[in-house]
Amino acid sequence: MEMSKEVEYHRGHVLVIPYPSQGHINPLLQFAKRLASKGLKATLATTYYTIKSIHVSGVGVEPISDGFDESGYAQVSNEEAYLESFKTVGSVTLSELIQKFESSDSPVNCIVYDSFLIWALDVAKQHGIYAAAFFTNSATVCSIFSHIHHGLLELPVKVGGLIDGLPPLSYSDLPMLARSPEAYPAYFRMNVNQHSNLQLVDWIFCNTFDELEGKEAKSASELWPGKLIGPMIPSFYLDGRIEDDKGYGASLWKPLSDECMQWVNSKSHASVIYVSFGSMVALSIVQMEEIAWGLKNCGRHFLWVVKDSERNKLSNSYAFIQSIQEKGLIVSWCNQLEVLAHNSIGCFVTHCGWNSTMEGLSLGVPMVGVAKWADQSTNAKFIEDIWQVGVRAKDDEKGVVGREELEKCVREVMEGRRSEEIKKNAKKWRELAKEAISEGGSSDKKIDEFVDAFKSGKKEDDEKINT
Repeated sequence: MEMSKEVEYHRGHVLVIPYPSQGHINPLLQFAKRLASKGLKATLATTYYTIKSIHVSGVGVEPISDGFDESGYAQVSNEEAYLESFKTVGSVTLSELIQKFESSDSPVNCIVYDSFLIWALDVAKQHGIYAAAFFTNSATVCSIFSHIHHGLLELPVKVGGLIDGLPPLSYSDLPMLARSPEAYPAYFRMNVNQHSNLQLVDWIFCNTFDELEGKEAKSASELWPGKLIGPMIPSFYLDGRIEDDKGYGASLWKPLSDECMQWVNSKSHASVIYVSFGSMVALSIVQMEEIAWGLKNCGRHFLWVVKDSERNKLSNSYAFIQSIQEKGLIVSWCNQLEVLAHNSIGCFVTHCGWNSTMEGLSLGVPMVGVAKWADQSTNAKFIEDIWQVGVRAKDDEKGVVGREELEKCVREVMEGRRSEEIKKNAKKWRELAKEAISEGGSSDKKIDEFVDAFKSGKKEDDEKINT
């Protein structure tokens, strides 16, 4: 793609645009902070509803509209309507934002957009600026959906088997949307369509790192030539090179950090089970009940994040709430990074969302995977069998992880015959994650290449930049 303006900039200005959910805002905001720390001007452009939750220094923050400025997706609660509105209104307001900066001393010369928002590429082309797609899934999941997009996997995918360059995957290891595309058709199309225009972008980024998924990414490079630049978690927990970078700087919920930290501070080393199923997962009443009694039966201290919207599912478990007062703490939200980094945490019971998986790996915490939807089953497969940093809890015939199964998995990770091996592997991946993002690491070099292309004042030829 050729620049439409023969202007040389003293420094680049990159506009970073996340899909407006917590799991997408966090890694893209972190990428913006990385770029800013290396000398670029970085501005996060997010919706009017989510912008209220952004509190970050070193990165500019500007609003764009999804058409539902008061409360975002909650205003419409219809995936199709929301995505269509965001495309229509978002394109206009993003274009207006770019025009706003054109008259400043730092016009935008690149958009880094969440790969879900493929329309942002059209806006970049209209303004003659560069564009980079940022994928928030693993390289493995990106490869699977790229194969689907190119017609190399027939839908619905009925068997696992071999996919070029990936470990053998069973049917249950595949992303839920590949197995049941009709369950969430709008989100399925969004996952597939993010691969539809990649031949037109200038860069493709993915929140993972070479040591973790280099083989998987390389095998898909002809279909999906992604550059692995992760892990995108705050610098404090990895290389420490970004000043005061201890949190993402965005939370759609109010963390109960003080309460959580006082509680974990009172517990002994590696003794606590930390339980969180992320910002999107909604468990059934039966599943909540089984998790509750499984945790109690472990006989260990546990910290369980239960969103306010989920709390009523425990309303019939008064006996449980009363019985865990000495062992457990239930909170509506907390600072997950601070908790995972605490030396009292011995196990992370997780839904295996990609951000939580990367946080668990980067902080060296053994995991129990309770995967429910989206890409979680694939991530859980890798946690157990490929990276060997935990175990995957198995569903019963009704799709529920029973209390006995959860108790068995927690004991296996914390005290079973494999626990020492799991802990050793967790420490290994923590060090590899730190090395990747530290100065001269595999991810750091790729970010530097991107930054240097703009700091030089002009773009090198496409072939050089994209290899």
